Amino acid sequence: MSFNPFAPAHKLAAAIRQQKIGSLELLNAYLKRIERFNPTLNAIVVLDIERAKKQARAADRMTLRGESSGPLHGIPMTIKESFDMSGLPSTWGRVDMKQYMPAADADAVKRYRAAGAVIFGKTNVPTMLADWQTFNPVYGTTNNPWDVSKVPGGSSGGSAAALAAGLTALDTGSDIGASIRDPAHYCGVYGHKPTFGLCSMEGHALPAFLSPDDLCVAGPLARSARDLEIGLGVMAGGDDVHARGWRVRLKKPVKKQWKEFRIAVLKTAATAPVDMAVQNRIQAAADFLGKAGAKVSDSARPDIDLHEAHKTFILLLRAATARNLSSIQFRGVQERAAALDPKRDDYEAWMLRGCALSHYEWLLLHEQRYRMQLQWETFFKDYDFLLCPTAATTAFPHNQKGERWERMLDVNGQAQPTTMQLFWAGYSGMAYLPSTIAPTGLTETGLPCGVQIIGPQFGDLLCIDMAKRLEKEFSAFQAPPGYE
Repeated sequence: MSFNPFAPAHKLAAAIRQQKIGSLELLNAYLKRIERFNPTLNAIVVLDIERAKKQARAADRMTLRGESSGPLHGIPMTIKESFDMSGLPSTWGRVDMKQYMPAADADAVKRYRAAGAVIFGKTNVPTMLADWQTFNPVYGTTNNPWDVSKVPGGSSGGSAAALAAGLTALDTGSDIGASIRDPAHYCGVYGHKPTFGLCSMEGHALPAFLSPDDLCVAGPLARSARDLEIGLGVMAGGDDVHARGWRVRLKKPVKKQWKEFRIAVLKTAATAPVDMAVQNRIQAAADFLGKAGAKVSDSARPDIDLHEAHKTFILLLRAATARNLSSIQFRGVQERAAALDPKRDDYEAWMLRGCALSHYEWLLLHEQRYRMQLQWETFFKDYDFLLCPTAATTAFPHNQKGERWERMLDVNGQAQPTTMQLFWAGYSGMAYLPSTIAPTGLTETGLPCGVQIIGPQFGDLLCIDMAKRLEKEFSAFQAPPGYE
């Protein structure tokens, strides 16, 4: 079999089962591409070659015996650097964690290995997974294969860049503030942010913590929607304790024809304006859906104030990540929050107040979140999905100066703080909802653009099914020029 580095993982798995290509052969082919392309991209930053080759040889022996270890039998894949793998570093981009070598695999790693995958490396992240760019003092900067002067997104930026460039068959990231979704959008691949709690987060935390963060999820990135479905099937389920008492039973798609679907579309918002290049691609998807027979509304919304949704998400997000502060840092944040003008209503103020929330204040915010969840539930009684942007722009130029809220994007000729686009992460994420990112083609400047497909809680397979439909009839993954 001639090697197609951009083939979906499920097709490569079929080729391995049919003995058209071996697992070791496939692994070696990807490693050759990494030697060729990764020095420019810096997407894959840790390799585990000898262990991977041993596992690939074992997979090939199983194939010859007519056996299979699972749906990803023999598939070479990578995983985000922040997931623990025994014997490999999990630095989160921090110099003080360069020597940290976890003794055990994260649940995501265990489950992929149990499904037959050969995990041969780790992909780059921003420091503390806290940026829409991917750079850190341990591994350096990752570039977007569509334009190396631009970012691949973050925090799963290395994952998306490696997939887009054909350096791996599959990858998995984490997402609390669009960390799966933004990189998929910027690099032109597929990504799925699962319903909160659907996939175990065991083994994805700083060494000081065992409990999972509020809002944070783990999910797959891929070059096809079918691969997202397989990856989610592998990952879904609670950790060892929760798995004693519950099993995953997600609602399966039942609608067959476009005319059965009711779809709402939100292209921009006053609280977070979106560049016309992105709006135009989302409109193209909406136009296709309408012509195909779906009922499309550009005015239907959950009954939620968008500015309040944005503010609530930032406060909850920063409350969730505040535990990563040292006690000295936390006291400093408390002092800065106390000194704020009470009238300030911007990202920096929300960030400081969120980090310094009392438990009483958090409970009141959680009540607001729950009321918004109920509004989403009401909305989904009438509509199957809401389609919206993933970010304010397509991939933007590298900019590593200053704080995130001080860095600016060009949105329709106006300067916008990069943090404003967190609205598109939190609109669904704050309410624990699943969303799938599907490519919608290229903008006029030749950069990829994704659409965010938001569905009801535990409607993960429904979102992925919509991505599969769009992939088949509207727009699919395209390889960036120069990586053939």
